[in-house]
Amino acid sequence: MGRIIGCFVMPHPPIIIPEVGKGEEEKARATVEGCSQVAEEIKSLKPEVIIIITPHGPLFRDAIAITDNELIQGNMGRLGAPEIKFSIEIEQKLSRAIMKSSRNAGIMTVPITQNSLREYNITNELDHGAMVPLYFINNEYKNYKLLHITYGMLPKIDLYRFGMIIKSEVKVIDQNAVIIASGDLSHKLSDDGPYEYNPMGKIFDNEIISLLTEGDVEKIFNIDRKVIEAAGECGLRSFYIMLGAMDGLEVNGRLLSYEGPFGVGYGVISFDSVKAQNRNFLNRLVEARDSERSMRRQKEDPLVKLARESLEHYVKKGEYIKAPSYIAEGILNQSRGAFVSLKVDGELRGCIGTIFPATENLAMEIIRNAVEAGEKDLRFPPVDEEELMDIEYSVDVLMPPEHAIRDELDPKRFGVIVRRGSRAGLLLPDLEGVDSVEEQLEIALKKAGIAANEDYSIEKFEVIRHR
Repeated sequence: MGRIIGCFVMPHPPIIIPEVGKGEEEKARATVEGCSQVAEEIKSLKPEVIIIITPHGPLFRDAIAITDNELIQGNMGRLGAPEIKFSIEIEQKLSRAIMKSSRNAGIMTVPITQNSLREYNITNELDHGAMVPLYFINNEYKNYKLLHITYGMLPKIDLYRFGMIIKSEVKVIDQNAVIIASGDLSHKLSDDGPYEYNPMGKIFDNEIISLLTEGDVEKIFNIDRKVIEAAGECGLRSFYIMLGAMDGLEVNGRLLSYEGPFGVGYGVISFDSVKAQNRNFLNRLVEARDSERSMRRQKEDPLVKLARESLEHYVKKGEYIKAPSYIAEGILNQSRGAFVSLKVDGELRGCIGTIFPATENLAMEIIRNAVEAGEKDLRFPPVDEEELMDIEYSVDVLMPPEHAIRDELDPKRFGVIVRRGSRAGLLLPDLEGVDSVEEQLEIALKKAGIAANEDYSIEKFEVIRHR
């Protein structure tokens, strides 16, 4: 009977590969040594399958991508090292078994085959999230088949359940496997990084490393969402899947290295997960999630409740609701523009709104825009009934806009509208990652299709935000 014989967290900065870094890798010497130690441990384990979970393969919002071709290849030509090449056989028996079990469990997967490559206009190449860890592993050990997985933007409990499916199917194929959860930590440790410095970056890195080494699954799933969003990480979803694959086992992590020399956190962790543990983390995670949902609904603002009930009713019944009795008379007698935003696990799931009122009152404005956000936002597929419990809502009621000049803008206080002729772009105030007037105007102009060097007018507006 096969089993998972090792789990590892590995970062994926190409610069730590000597042929790419050309000396710069010495600034991340601890990371290089940590990755080399992982490779030596894998060599001693001699797995028949390496399962790598990456953020940088074909990424889908509503599905997990699993390579299902016979081979997967790649090289580092784009990174200035074309001599580094990979050609690895895919363990198709395992990939297909996992996809079948995931489908039966209601977790959507996309097989990356020649057909899907053409359909989605993507290439069957190894991404750097896989190549960097595999570079170190291949230096020590090559006698394995690969399972290449790109996580999807699914609810975190579904990712954990997917990890449990991996564990179950590894047993069935009767081959030993190791899991590599590829992911960098905060990208905002300093102004030297790819994004603007945020003090939450270090807080996140310290917390996730501490919790992973302690094996505290529940606390990992309950890290403050604001800290996660501010940190700008790309590894957490990989970790959720890996932890699911260790469900029922005693999880003890050994920190091999951590550093952030280029403004990005690199953590290397090896897990000793061999002892059975009589705890069902999935049930506890589901209980915690359900408790959070219940508390959230108990504290709902009336306009947020109206938005939620509007979309839920439409998805289930195919019709708009009438304004409920709990809506105050003042809302029924007021006409305002309003935006309704939907999020799942902190990720945008839809947003539609009106600058000026388009219906008879604010209640109807929210009812209509909640349905539009869930059903008509072209960036996303329509919301289905199974998603409804995971959606969080916010409602922004717009105050009348007024003409402004650049010096009067404040992205934390004011939203902005830019116009040129029939083209217009709007951006709400106080958005994560929009910290300057320049950023606010750049995004609004892009939405409007207006070039920065064109003449355009500016309007500012305030909102009353309901969450």
